[in-house]
Amino acid sequence: MAVRRQRPHPLGLPGTFGSEIDKGGRPGGFDRWLVRRIAAKAGNPDVAFALWDGEDAYRPSGECAGRIVFRDRGALLSVIFGPEVGFGDAFSAGRIEVEGDLVDVLARCYRCMDSGRSAAGKRSAFGRLPKPRSNTTAGSRRHIQHHYDLGNDFYRLWLDKEMVYTCAYYPTPGATLEQAQRAKMDHVCRKLMLRPDQQVIEAGCGWGSLALYMAREYGVRVRAFNISREQIAYARERASREGVGDRVEFVQDDYRNIEGACDAFVSVGMLEHVGVRNYESLGAVIARTLKPAGLALVHSVGRNRPTPVNAWLEQRIFPGSYPPSLREMMAIFEPFNFSIIDVENLRLHYARTLREWLTRFDHAEATVRSMYDAEFIRAWRLYLAGCSAAFLANSIQLFQVVCAPSANNDVPWTRTHVYPRAAESADG
Repeated sequence: MAVRRQRPHPLGLPGTFGSEIDKGGRPGGFDRWLVRRIAAKAGNPDVAFALWDGEDAYRPSGECAGRIVFRDRGALLSVIFGPEVGFGDAFSAGRIEVEGDLVDVLARCYRCMDSGRSAAGKRSAFGRLPKPRSNTTAGSRRHIQHHYDLGNDFYRLWLDKEMVYTCAYYPTPGATLEQAQRAKMDHVCRKLMLRPDQQVIEAGCGWGSLALYMAREYGVRVRAFNISREQIAYARERASREGVGDRVEFVQDDYRNIEGACDAFVSVGMLEHVGVRNYESLGAVIARTLKPAGLALVHSVGRNRPTPVNAWLEQRIFPGSYPPSLREMMAIFEPFNFSIIDVENLRLHYARTLREWLTRFDHAEATVRSMYDAEFIRAWRLYLAGCSAAFLANSIQLFQVVCAPSANNDVPWTRTHVYPRAAESADG
């Protein structure tokens, strides 16, 4: 039997949004005009937009890859007054349906909206743009609890066995998610040129998979920080169970409080939750902890250019989140004269990772339904599919940036330490 969440909804969704559907009679000319206006703001993608009578109010002149169907007038108006929040909430409540492959339909819309280099598709009827919430120390803790403390059992249903909740790295087309996540962790370790008995600090460690991997496979000692109570408890238990508790310390604390010295500093998937105004604070942490001959790696979802955050994603799924451009990320490095050693974009790897998570989420739907309601399930399908679509559409990126203190000349001359197999093939 499904467990109904008490209001307020765990994602902040309106409590009666799905239960008060006003069909409003047959759609008229004004309804069709509104749909055409929405399609225009979306860049007129090769996707049809239909109303609750089943007829298309907008249809592309060429290929039609799918349909977005408004089930009632209220859903239509909600998108007009708040495009991203309105669409997301209406989809979650079943008042908007997407016919066709959800990832593909969304990717086509995102690609058209992004090609115009304007924020028209994000603006409400009043011209307002969304703004993310502030990531103060207290705010960051609330934001992380909102998302990551939904329960380990929930995430275990659709993540890989290592519980890695960041972009995987697919070294071959046929790699499984499990293989790709191990390859990602190894990719990070090689970029940091880890050696036995080095001291490593990790900021934002998730369920501890990377910290445990570094200790187990590279023989380093790790202090890993996170403010999620559920994740830290899981990581500590696993470290004890795997017999590496003497090499890994999991600390439940904010990254701003990190002290000590390290040979390598790593942050994978945390920067999106830091907020641009706090980038210099993160840089200060790296500067005061990283030894003169050390290396640091920051791995983050990003943008080609500064762009307002997706309002629905920020309000319902990831409060306080913001994907930065590379120029914005430089606020971490420039004030402390760090040298940028390497930049890599793993955008398509994350698109595939999210598609795999969505597939596993769908396979586990019956179990998820016993934990959360249908509205929650539709919201999370939209989140996973929408993010995969955004990476495919080139709307968002995945940056890995490696830096070093400016006086460090013990840096790699080539990239053979990152791609050893490629180097061996070239030598042969």
